[in-house]
Amino acid sequence: MSLVIVGSVAFDTIETPGARRERIVGGSCTYSALAASFFTRPGIVAVVGEDFPKTTADFLKKRGVDLKGLTVVPGGKTFFWEGRYGDDPNQRDTVRLDLNVFRDFQPTLPPSYRAPDILFLANISPGLQEHVLAQVKRPRLVAMDTIRHYIETEPEALDRVLRKTDICFANDEEARLMTNEGNLIRAGRRLLERGPRLVVLKKGEHGAFVFGRDSLFGIMAHPCEGVVDPTGAGDSFAGAFLGYLDRVGNFRASSIRRAAVYGSVLASFTIEDFGIERFKTMKPADVEARFAALKKLVSV
Repeated sequence: MSLVIVGSVAFDTIETPGARRERIVGGSCTYSALAASFFTRPGIVAVVGEDFPKTTADFLKKRGVDLKGLTVVPGGKTFFWEGRYGDDPNQRDTVRLDLNVFRDFQPTLPPSYRAPDILFLANISPGLQEHVLAQVKRPRLVAMDTIRHYIETEPEALDRVLRKTDICFANDEEARLMTNEGNLIRAGRRLLERGPRLVVLKKGEHGAFVFGRDSLFGIMAHPCEGVVDPTGAGDSFAGAFLGYLDRVGNFRASSIRRAAVYGSVLASFTIEDFGIERFKTMKPADVEARFAALKKLVSV
């Protein structure tokens, strides 16, 4: 099996009620690839500037992430986002956004990436997601994610991508925006009607719902007494979910359910430190231990 992830690699400045961190590494591609790397060897397609640290690139390689699709623009500056969280970690405000090299990003997949088993269209515009879909040869599974900005500015392109997607990841706000439904169960069903075989609604500290045409599976979030940095939790969930499916090589209902639990587990590690720092200390045994603990927590 093979997993290709197309998205953003960025610098983030994060402010929470308890602390502030300047220009730490983030981005949807970064988080999802690192989470997936606990199950498989993902390839990424992204763009960075010359200011992107070699130490981070080396760490990604050490984790088994293939960087053939990572473009470094000479003299360019890496995409930058600054956000502020209040007391509710599910709510954040964008303080500053500098697209830099991401402004002209036209993802081109290396030849070895063009026949993936699983393709994840992470946080890029629907227009770019269509551009990527035109380059691949019949992947077994296509997954996509989006954000409020693209839902509001490119609804027609987003609808076209949804029709070509097997799995749609969205948080509760995005699901309501895309469907004009206040109730999350109705919102999930409405999204299924637009094309995907599965819809995964991420609900932050409240877990996630996985909707199928004839099924509904719910998973709780791993209990956490203190959230350090919620940035990247949703991307980590998606990366682990798809990374596990890539490892097992099938999309049976039982595999989907286990993938959702692993998604919750990796998201729970991500929020324990700023940026990608937690990925630098956790081990595969930690993931399995938390999976077992979460399974025990919900067993009767």
